[in-house]
Amino acid sequence: MPFKHNAYRRHRIGKMKFKVTNWREYETGLRRRGSLTLWVTPEALSSWRAPKRTTRGGQPRYSDLAIETALTLGLVFGLRLRQTEGFLTSVLKLIGLDFAVPDHTTLSRRASKRKAPNKRHDDRIPEKGPVHVLIDSTGLQVYGAGQWLEEKHGVKSRRAWRKLHLALDADSSDIIAHVMTDRDAGDASQVEPLLDQIDMPIAQFTADGAYDGEPTYAAVIRHTADAEVVIPPRANAVERQHDDPTNQRNQHIATINADGRMKWQAATGYGKRSLVETAIGRYKSIIGGRLRARSFAAQQTEVALSCAVLNRMLACARSKSVRLKFAIA
Repeated sequence: MPFKHNAYRRHRIGKMKFKVTNWREYETGLRRRGSLTLWVTPEALSSWRAPKRTTRGGQPRYSDLAIETALTLGLVFGLRLRQTEGFLTSVLKLIGLDFAVPDHTTLSRRASKRKAPNKRHDDRIPEKGPVHVLIDSTGLQVYGAGQWLEEKHGVKSRRAWRKLHLALDADSSDIIAHVMTDRDAGDASQVEPLLDQIDMPIAQFTADGAYDGEPTYAAVIRHTADAEVVIPPRANAVERQHDDPTNQRNQHIATINADGRMKWQAATGYGKRSLVETAIGRYKSIIGGRLRARSFAAQQTEVALSCAVLNRMLACARSKSVRLKFAIA
């Protein structure tokens, strides 16, 4: 990989330095992320109770908005369901609202039944032209002892890992699509489910070598015919002679063979892929690297709300930085 070049003398190479140009606004936004100030709109107040059911079955007491509000507050402040119930009760009391709060049993049950739309639509993400999509995946631990039991007692743990696949907008760093699977799902197999959630055309699709292969190229081209796909081919990859001469993978292989990976990386803008790794680090530092919910359906709800929370926090504080010309070693 390119980052391994000059590894033997890397300690002598000065690190790149960046300067934040909007530090005052960025610092204010960072403080806003921890603010307890809440605004409750009249529409939200009228929608707290579930609408009257017109079909057969029991009448739910709380709307999806009430359940989502409680679960979101629990995620932001790192609370379990019982503590979330108490926290929301005290907040509503402080702002003078005499509303019933969902109990922890209701929150647990309704989290497993939350219906997510097939296509993700977020009002905070503006509709714009073609986007530069960055894709990567990471592992999330299921709540429990897990590997500790396996290492301590030598027994196979029933706990498992989940895999979170993210699609990021390179310009705004917003999470525009996400999919959670079990740990055995391949990265390339989730490209199409991620692209199905993106309504905007794609200008460039960038991913690491785990996504290399014709199925990924085909999925991106089906979504946007003129999209540019930037994926580093394997070290032993060869051009396919029977393919179309305009095949992007063949062009990448030819360029790397002629100029080397470092020049190919600079020419294609592959370095921007680090932004999705930064987003994964942001997810694990703010939300955490472990899922709290037990059932798979509830874990999907937890991940969906976590991505929405991160987008809201990022909207509060977004830094603008420039690279310094002369790095100090």
